[in-house]
This record gives sequence, structure tokens and C-alpha cells, in this order.
Amino acid sequence: MALRNAILATLLEGESSGYDLAKVFDSSVANFWTATPQQLYRELDRMEGQGLVAARVVEQERRPNKRLFSITEAGRAALAEFTARAPKPTAVRDELLVQVQAVEHGDAAAVREAVRKKQSVAERKLKRYERLRDHLLAGRTEADYLAAAGRVGHYLTLARGIAFEQENIRWCEYVLGVLAQRDPTS
Repeated sequence: MALRNAILATLLEGESSGYDLAKVFDSSVANFWTATPQQLYRELDRMEGQGLVAARVVEQERRPNKRLFSITEAGRAALAEFTARAPKPTAVRDELLVQVQAVEHGDAAAVREAVRKKQSVAERKLKRYERLRDHLLAGRTEADYLAAAGRVGHYLTLARGIAFEQENIRWCEYVLGVLAQRDPTS
């Protein structure tokens, strides 16, 4: 998947500056796609040149002018074409998994610490995703939200991010439990 498709999907929510797009990527799209602000700005410039997004300049006092980007009809067509293709299989490349696989031949304490850190990061992400879900639901049940919302894609990807972090936490607890049973002094 190209970064442009993630940007186009995000711009379906409405016009956005590059700065605001970077915040959205960090807070909500991060459950399935990451990009640095520099990558976003470069890609937005490319996409504007390709006619996939349009930019307008908003003049500001006491701050630099900002550009607001919106998806064009060509961008919508490109996104529709992207959604019609079969997705590529997900490839897992996780350095921690290699460390866990080699735990008996390496620094077991360092591996346990890395697993603890992954668990802590997953717990923080999960809390952030759950707060976002609560904000989206705004006191409604999930069923009511899904029945009434104009668009549900954002909610569905958020649900996947929540499940992913829950599984990360469960797996970390499992690994730490197994390693503690094998070496109770750890």
C-alpha cells in the first residue's frame, strides 16, 4: 500500500493542513499506518502535482501561511481503484520476535525487558485508542453508532487497532509468564 492511499482515505474526513494530517496519522491512523511529517509533506506535494489533492493557501497573521489539502475527483477515483484491488498479504517483520526466538542463547534479561517495554507501549496505545473510540461513540452504543454514522471505516480500523493492542498485551503477558516459570529468579 502506498502512503498516498492512506492520505487519500484520511482526507475523506475533510480538508486538512499537513500539520493536522500528521496529528491525525499519529493519533488515529497509527493503528495501521505510520508516517513522519516530512514523508506526509513530500507525498502531499507529489499528490498535488498528480492532481489527486488540491491545496489552497490560508493567510495567517503572526504565523506562516498554511496550505489546506482536499481530495479531488481524481483522488477519489484513485482511492476507488485502490479499494477494488486485492490487498497484499501482511508481512510481519518484528525484531522482538527474533529476540524471543533466540532467548536461550542471548541476554534473557534484556529480552524480558524488551517484552515489558512492548507491553507498556501497547497498553498506552490501547488507552489512547479506547479514548478515541469513546469520543466517536459519544455515549452511544456501538450498534447505534454504526447504524447512524455517515462513514464507518474509521471506526472499523480503530476496532482493529484495539484488538491488535489487546493481543500484543496478552502475548507479552504470556511470554513473561513462560520465561518466569523457566527462570523464577528473573
